[in-house]
Amino acid sequence: MDFCTINLSTVGRPPLAVHRKPQTILNKIIIAIDGHSSCGKSTLAKAMGNALGYAYISTGDMYRAVTLYFLENQVDINDKAAVVEALKQIRLHFVKDENGNRIHLNGRDVSEEIRKMHVAEMVSPVAVISEVRREMVRQQQAMGQQKAVVMDGRDIGTVVFPQAELKIFLTADVEERTRRRYEELTAKGQHVDFEEVKKNLTARDHIDSTREDSPLRQADDAVVIDNTDLNHEQQLELALDLVRERVESESVNTGH
Repeated sequence: MDFCTINLSTVGRPPLAVHRKPQTILNKIIIAIDGHSSCGKSTLAKAMGNALGYAYISTGDMYRAVTLYFLENQVDINDKAAVVEALKQIRLHFVKDENGNRIHLNGRDVSEEIRKMHVAEMVSPVAVISEVRREMVRQQQAMGQQKAVVMDGRDIGTVVFPQAELKIFLTADVEERTRRRYEELTAKGQHVDFEEVKKNLTARDHIDSTREDSPLRQADDAVVIDNTDLNHEQQLELALDLVRERVESESVNTGH
C-alpha cells in the first residue's frame, strides 16, 4: 500500500511559513481528513481551515445533526420509507461566528446538543443507513466543488473526495482518545463514566469499520498521523507541511 505514517519522531522542524502566511498558498486543493472516533479530526481540520483560509466542514457534525433530528422526531431507522421522508425535511448548513464553525439544523444551532451522549450512542447506527449516507455525500461533494476546503469524517478520502490532493488518516491510542472525550464531556458538565465513554468509542469504531456502505478505512494514498503523543500545534505543523508539499507538487504538475 502506498502510504506513510507520521508520528512524534518527525516533529522538531521550524515553524512553517504557510502557518503564518496562509496567503502564500495560491493553488487551492481539497484536504480530506479521516480517522477514528475522538482522535481530533475536527480540531485539526478546523485549525487547518483557519491557517489556510479554507472552508472547514465537519461531516461528523452533519451525521450527528441527522441523528438528533431522527431522535427528536422519533424516526424509525429500520423503516426505509420513514428515513427517506425524514431526510427531505432536513436542511443543514454551517455558520462561522466568534465561536467557530456552527452547524444549523433547519435554522437552529445544534452545535452543543449534538455532542451529548444520547446522540453519540445513536450516530453510528444512523450513519450506516445507505439513504442517509448518499444524501450526506451529495451535500458534501457540493460543498467542495470550488476546492479550498478541509473536510473531516470517515469516508472523505475514499468515497466523498477520492480525488483529493491531500488525504490524512488521523489516529491515536484508544485510551488517549477516551481520555480526551471524557474530559471534553465533563468540561461541559455532562456526568459520564470513563469506561462508558471507552465502550462507546470502540463500538463506534467497530460499526464504522464494518458497515457495508462506505466503511471507515485508510485510503491507499493517505498519510497517517498518529497524534497520541502530539499536541495541537505539533500536529498542525505536520499537516501544514504536507499541504505545502502537495501544493508545490500541484504547481509543478500544472506548470504554475
